[in-house]
Amino acid sequence: MAKNSKQYLCSNCSRIHGKWSGRCDHCTEWGTLGERPASAASVVRSPTDTERLCDVDQAQSIPVPTTVEEIDRVLGGGFVPGSVTLLSGEPGIGKSTLALQLALRIARSGAGVVLVSGEEAPAQVAARASRIHQHREMPQTVEILDTVRTESVIDLMERSRPQMLVVDSVQMLTFGDDSSSPGSANLLRTVAGALADAAKALDVSLLLIGHVTKDGSLAGPRTLEHLVDTVLSFEGDRSNDLRFLRSMKHRFGPTNEVGLFEMAGTGLRPVADASARFLADRNPDLPGTAVVPVLDGRRPVMVEIQALVRRSGDSAITGHGVPSGRLNLVAAVARQYLTGVMTGADLLVSAAGGAKITDPGADLAMLVASVSAQLELPLSPGLAVCGEIGLSGELRRVASMERRLHEAHRLGFTHCIVPRSCPDGPTGLSLQRCATIMEVIQLFAGVPA
Repeated sequence: MAKNSKQYLCSNCSRIHGKWSGRCDHCTEWGTLGERPASAASVVRSPTDTERLCDVDQAQSIPVPTTVEEIDRVLGGGFVPGSVTLLSGEPGIGKSTLALQLALRIARSGAGVVLVSGEEAPAQVAARASRIHQHREMPQTVEILDTVRTESVIDLMERSRPQMLVVDSVQMLTFGDDSSSPGSANLLRTVAGALADAAKALDVSLLLIGHVTKDGSLAGPRTLEHLVDTVLSFEGDRSNDLRFLRSMKHRFGPTNEVGLFEMAGTGLRPVADASARFLADRNPDLPGTAVVPVLDGRRPVMVEIQALVRRSGDSAITGHGVPSGRLNLVAAVARQYLTGVMTGADLLVSAAGGAKITDPGADLAMLVASVSAQLELPLSPGLAVCGEIGLSGELRRVASMERRLHEAHRLGFTHCIVPRSCPDGPTGLSLQRCATIMEVIQLFAGVPA
């Protein structure tokens, strides 16, 4: 009797099972197992020859620059041949525009690029390319394939062997006789696995575009993340022109690196000087503001924190662009250790300019901006602050203080309030070291602790 070759895939944790069960024995979720199509096995290449580790050609892992500085920053230099990258983000955030700009830039060097369009007609893609490539001749090495069949995409890869292939979007593709609806977890894994195998075998850099749901997952948690080398998240607020490209996973370089873009009529413009962009409209003469050098990936960025303290019996706390957990911690510590600060008042704190902060180094800026707002006392225009606040009201040093201080000095700041253990900064930047938040407030406001 022939052996049963059916496999069942968990859509939640991606574990493969030899037989069906109502419950995954790995993640313990119910109703997540679905049959994995047998046709997927036909495209999997299983090498049988070994190779000595010392003889492996490391040149295969050298990234090829895209010449788009912000993308190369996030990728650690560019795309590695044969790598598989997933670009995810909410619908309409600009993923297709970013991928098209990237394809056109790579093609300008003479490299072959193929765009697989499963959502838009070729005429729509060409119209967008014309807007992006205004007043310049369109590269001759960009081809477009209008299909939703995975087999057609792989066949084209084998015939033309482009340097890069972009699939927009992976959720639209079908595979063989699989009757699953496009975008389902099992079909997504089958399609992505087949494309990844072909790309690695042919040394084609593969970029898969995928839409995320409201909770940030892509057709089920971790459906594709395990199959790809790099996961990029394209984020932003549609009411703001800024877009953030973040590396959530990267096998060939650092993770959590961030690239900054600005949406314009002709596409996305890289923002080389993020600090200058975030501080462009700053008015240092107003109370309730403080500037902090935060770390976004490996890059220090100067960001303005704004606060509003309004007398109320509710004592509500609201944050925008700042981590709510840390904001609540800062407010609780301030109310505990500083006399009359934020007591019986609503607190609203925002990161200006569309910035989104996760860095604990912004704790001190949230506190100082809030006290400045309550006292209606502006800070010195040349003053920056940086430090994490502990539950006992102590100031703690955060990572990469030297780079943060150099960025503050580059932007013209002359003084910076920092934790006591902070190293020396660049010449021309005076450091005012404090051990507790009580010392900080006494230093700039004279408020008794």
